[in-house]
Amino acid sequence: MKLPEEPDWDNRKKTGPGSGEHKPETSGKVDKESNVNYALQGGVGYMMKVPDTTKYLIHAEIVADGVIERPDVVGAIFGQTEGLLGSDLDLRELQKTGRIGRIEVKVESRGGKSYGEIKIPSSLDKVETAIIAAALETIERVGPCSARIGVKKIEDIRASKRKKIVERSVEILKELFEEPEIESEKIADIVKQSLRVDEVIEYGEEKLPAGPGVDESDAIIVVEGRADVINLLRHGIKNVIAVEGTNIPKTIIELSKKKTVTVFVDGDRGGELILKELLQVADIDYVARAPEGKSVEDLTLKEILKALRNKIPVEQLHVLKKESKESPESLKAHKERVEGKLLARILDKNLNLLKEVPVRDLVKTLKNDNIKGSIIIFDGIITQRLVDIAAKKDISYIIGVKLGNVVKLPTSVRILTFDQI
Repeated sequence: MKLPEEPDWDNRKKTGPGSGEHKPETSGKVDKESNVNYALQGGVGYMMKVPDTTKYLIHAEIVADGVIERPDVVGAIFGQTEGLLGSDLDLRELQKTGRIGRIEVKVESRGGKSYGEIKIPSSLDKVETAIIAAALETIERVGPCSARIGVKKIEDIRASKRKKIVERSVEILKELFEEPEIESEKIADIVKQSLRVDEVIEYGEEKLPAGPGVDESDAIIVVEGRADVINLLRHGIKNVIAVEGTNIPKTIIELSKKKTVTVFVDGDRGGELILKELLQVADIDYVARAPEGKSVEDLTLKEILKALRNKIPVEQLHVLKKESKESPESLKAHKERVEGKLLARILDKNLNLLKEVPVRDLVKTLKNDNIKGSIIIFDGIITQRLVDIAAKKDISYIIGVKLGNVVKLPTSVRILTFDQI
């Protein structure tokens, strides 16, 4: 069969069956494969430029029992589906109107067989695209060879583009924006924080880093170093002073005799050592700790306020340490046995285990069982209901993950969180 030549794109006229006109000739060589496509796709005088409105991409694989080439596959697709699905889903008509794009085929032969991939872009809806894909699998021969076509997937082009847009947007935000965005309502806070950092003063004969409110306030917060002072000043806490090392300065000792002192230490071994030294030489009233593994200088305002709100009287700290030493199992060990397991333990005053129950049964156990406990340690939130029941049962300590909305706190019950033990 003689194949028609490539149309003249600039001087084209619509030609085809029944038009009475011949396709204009062109000069020069033409691509053989383009002519094959022209012939296979119905002899249309010129191919319509398909708009880029592809919604789906059909991916299929073909295996043929013999050697075949790309034109054979394209011819089989058009020839064996013609009239199968009716005029509305005829591949030639769909391609003319741009609802089916150019069929891409890649074929290679090895060992007397041919293997290939077929891609068909579609602007049809999901149902129609699925019908076209299913029609491909009805093809049984390609050229002189028996063949099998299987649809592997139908790709949603728009979803793929959205995914790429999201990924690229994240990259642009991370890499191409030179300055971090400052929200207008935060400008005043940033300026205030800068001024507060400048408020660090040198206090006493040792010239300790401190806030400007140390002399004015009846209560002070003692922290470890200058960075801790700066962080507290940044968040508006001015009655703060640093010890600057494990050798406690004379200034701190003198201040502890005149003012209410809260020691605020890091949640690590260094914080424990400084606290131990302070308790030996200074008159300390309260102890607050940063969460385990964190430093005071790194805390947010919310974390600072939470730690200070959960401070414990130094007398309570001494009692707990004494009881812990007398017990074969420490509070930390009990904490590790319940943490993350939704368990509760009721202990006596020597930290011996009296009963272990699920957290959901803790209130019911306290109400119904005649247990003479002294300490409750559990993997849950300390609530007003639990505090009230504990007070009636003469419980001295409640230790939980965090403190909930407790408004009324009986004087007979001490509250601790896991961060404080």
